[in-house]
Amino acid sequence: MDGTWPRRILDRRGFVRLLAGLALLPAEALARTPPRSAPPSSRKPAAVAPQARQEITRVLPFRSAPFPYRGPGDDGRTPFFNVVQGGTKRHGRSTGNGEVLWEDTVFSDAGVLLHVPAGFDPAKPARLVVFFHGHGSSIDRVVSDMEITRQVDQAGINGVLVAPQFAREAADSSPGKFWRPGAFARFLDEAALRLTDAAAQNRAERPRVLAALRGAPVFLIAYSGGYKPAAFVLERGGATARIAGTILLDALYDEEERYLRWFAARRGRSFLVSLYTESTAPRQAILMDGLRRRRIAPATELPSALKPGAAIFVNCGSIQRHGRFVLDGPPHDPIRVLLAATKPPPPPPVKKAPPTKRVVAKPTAARPRAAARPAKPRGSR
Repeated sequence: MDGTWPRRILDRRGFVRLLAGLALLPAEALARTPPRSAPPSSRKPAAVAPQARQEITRVLPFRSAPFPYRGPGDDGRTPFFNVVQGGTKRHGRSTGNGEVLWEDTVFSDAGVLLHVPAGFDPAKPARLVVFFHGHGSSIDRVVSDMEITRQVDQAGINGVLVAPQFAREAADSSPGKFWRPGAFARFLDEAALRLTDAAAQNRAERPRVLAALRGAPVFLIAYSGGYKPAAFVLERGGATARIAGTILLDALYDEEERYLRWFAARRGRSFLVSLYTESTAPRQAILMDGLRRRRIAPATELPSALKPGAAIFVNCGSIQRHGRFVLDGPPHDPIRVLLAATKPPPPPPVKKAPPTKRVVAKPTAARPRAAARPAKPRGSR
C-alpha cells in the first residue's frame, strides 16, 4: 500500500462528487439506515400489581369431618351404629321412633363447606365463622336456602366460613367425631390448611394467610338441631380458648348444662346469644335460671355491640318462624346482624389541638437608676 490513496480521497473534486452522490439517494434508503442502539436503561421494571382476590366457595372432604364415624354414641359405651343388616353388613342407627338411619346414605358424607369472601385480607385481623346446620339439611342448602355465605360477606368482619356436614337430610343431631376430646381443634387445624390452599394467591403469601387463620377467633353458630354438636364442641372440643362467641338460632333443645358450664367458665372472654321461638322457649328458661343462680344476669334485648360477658336471650315469637329463621329471624339476616355487632368500635376521632398564639413580649421601659447617695464624711453620724 502506497501513500497516494489519502490524497485521492481528499482531492477536492472527488469530495464534491461524493457529496453530490449522497444528495441523489432516495429518502427511503436513508430512512432504512438502522439507528444507533440506545444504551441499556438502568431503571427497574415496574412492579406487577397483585391480582384482586376472588370469592371462593368450595365443598371439600375432610379427614376430621364429623362423619364417617365409628365409635360409641351418647353414653360413651354402646356403639353408635346399633343395627347391622344381615348378609350385606350394612350399618345403621335406630332412632327413638323406630326409624333406621343407614350409614351409607346419612352418615357417610365428609364434605365441608369453605367460603372465602372476595374482600378477605390476611393482613388484617381475621375471624373464623363455624356454622352447624340442623335437621333434614345439607351444606348444599346452607348456601342456597339460608344464604349463609352472603350474610358472612355483608357482615364486614373480614371473616371466612366453615360448615361441616352432619347427618344428611335426616332428623338427627349426632356430633360424630366431635364426641371425641380434642376433635374440634383438629378440625380447625385442617380447616386453616384447606382455607390457605384456597385463599393464598402465591407461595409467598401462604405463611401470612395460615398464621391469620390459625390465630383467628372463632364464632360458633348453631341452628336448630345443630345444638348438640355445638354443646360437645364447647365442652370437649379442645379449642375453647379460641371461641369468642356462641350464637344459637332457635337451637336449644337440650344440653343446657353443657352450655351453662362453658359460659360460666369463659364469660370473661366470650359471649352467648340465643334467639328463639316458642319451639325452644322452655329450654331457654332453664338455661337463664341456671345463669341467674351463678349471678349472671341475662339480657333480653340485642345490644348494638356484642362484647365478652354478654348473655342475651331474645324471644322472637311463633314457632312458625323456625323453618326460615336463619333468613327472616327476627332480625332479618340474623347472622349478618350479629356478626356485624362483633366489630370493634371505630377509634375516636383525634382532636386537633388549637393553634397556640405566639405571645410577643412588649418592650418595657428601662427603669432609671437611682442617683448615688453622696458618701458621708468619715466621723459623721
